[in-house]
Amino acid sequence: MVETLTPSSSSRWTQFHHPRPLITSLFSNPKTLLTILWIAVIFSVLFWQKDATTRILFFRRDFPVREMPKLRTVAFNLTEFGGVGDGVTLNTAAFERAVLAISKLGKKGGGQLNVPPGYWLTAPFNLTSHMTLFLAEGAVILGVDDQKYWPLMPPLPSYGYGREHIGPRYGSLIHGQNLRDVVITGHNGTINGQGQAWWKKYKQRLLNNTRGPLVQIMWSSDIVISNITLRDSPFWTLHPYDCKNVTIKNVTILAPIFNAPNTDGIDPDSCEDMLIENCYISVGDDGIAIKSGWDQYGISYGRPSTNIIIRNLVVRSMVSAGISIGSEMSGGVSNVIVENVHVWNSRRAVRIKTAAGRGGYVRHIAYRNLTFVNVRVGIVIKTDYNEHPAGEFNPKALPVLEDISYTSIHGEGVRVPVRIHGNSEIPVKNITIRDMSIGITYKKKHIFQCSHVQGRVIGTVFPAPCENLDLYDEQGHLVRRSGSQNASDIDYDF
Repeated sequence: MVETLTPSSSSRWTQFHHPRPLITSLFSNPKTLLTILWIAVIFSVLFWQKDATTRILFFRRDFPVREMPKLRTVAFNLTEFGGVGDGVTLNTAAFERAVLAISKLGKKGGGQLNVPPGYWLTAPFNLTSHMTLFLAEGAVILGVDDQKYWPLMPPLPSYGYGREHIGPRYGSLIHGQNLRDVVITGHNGTINGQGQAWWKKYKQRLLNNTRGPLVQIMWSSDIVISNITLRDSPFWTLHPYDCKNVTIKNVTILAPIFNAPNTDGIDPDSCEDMLIENCYISVGDDGIAIKSGWDQYGISYGRPSTNIIIRNLVVRSMVSAGISIGSEMSGGVSNVIVENVHVWNSRRAVRIKTAAGRGGYVRHIAYRNLTFVNVRVGIVIKTDYNEHPAGEFNPKALPVLEDISYTSIHGEGVRVPVRIHGNSEIPVKNITIRDMSIGITYKKKHIFQCSHVQGRVIGTVFPAPCENLDLYDEQGHLVRRSGSQNASDIDYDF
């Protein structure tokens, strides 16, 4: 039945909703209004003083229910295994039960685990083959920040003894070994390592083992990671190790640009046939660092990183470089294309770093269509990155750097556009630079710096190149042959 508004009921409604004189007087008094505003500010500050998880929960927003697509024949919801997304309940057992159920479905095409909106606190857990981990919009997997929940694992064989400490290393929050056909995707859900506690302990020298990555997949193939956000890793964020056929696309990777040590974005390590595209990365170390083992251990392991394409990225790194190769490259790095990359507000843009003792090689590397904005040093090759795992490394194991090209490199606000620092033991061979124009912030000499480098400049290049390089015109005709390949004008003072 619909009630009709009669004059009498209308009168009662008007009377009931008439503004109260008390409220009107409160807000008409400036002193009283100021007091109310201060109370509101203090209330907000008190809540922001709570721990990170509580802050996340208090200021979270509700997400509309968005149906999760069924990408496998069988799909589960984490709540079916006892998961509770309140940011407080530990969900490790729920994840483990779900992964166990999917591991039994390999012959049926595997299974999908849906993580719905919520805050799913967990200790590290393992994935299985033929699995899709799907994070809904508003789903956040939170790594527990108490190190006692993080298992210890043997050191990586190509690193020998642990990257930061001798002995075992902490495992990753999400881990997988010897897997096939694994997908981590979603509607831009988040995996948050809550690395703040780890960074603090690392700086205070309170850890006895190497920190663990956020996501680490080892000795696996056919891996796809897409449409998610990864943030605040304790250590390296995404670490594919000795994997084949890996695709990483439409991924956002975040960490504070300062005081978040070693939070590399993506570290392909002894990987083959890999595509990284359409990503945004802003972290506290290298945005991307291609690796293949460390000194004698990497030489012995002997697995190169090869056939890697990196394209359509926006990257920021105020501590290290947007995209690096090395310094752990002892198994070799080859056949890499880096194209359509924008590096902004960074210490360095693209860097190759190595040293005597690394061995291995970096060859057949092509950089194309790069933009640098407000970058201290644009192109860097460094051959004295002297960080070694132990005193047993062989200083006569010299890396080979050759066949590296830079085409269509542009930018503005760059202090030193080029610094290629070879040496008498590790010369840089067959460098090609073509179509480069970089606006500089310092009009000093020696901003295009070279040492022990052989190669060529083709066509117009600004600023003027170093005398180590041969000059060719746009048609490829030799204009001037260099007689000073071993000259050095490296200047680290600016």
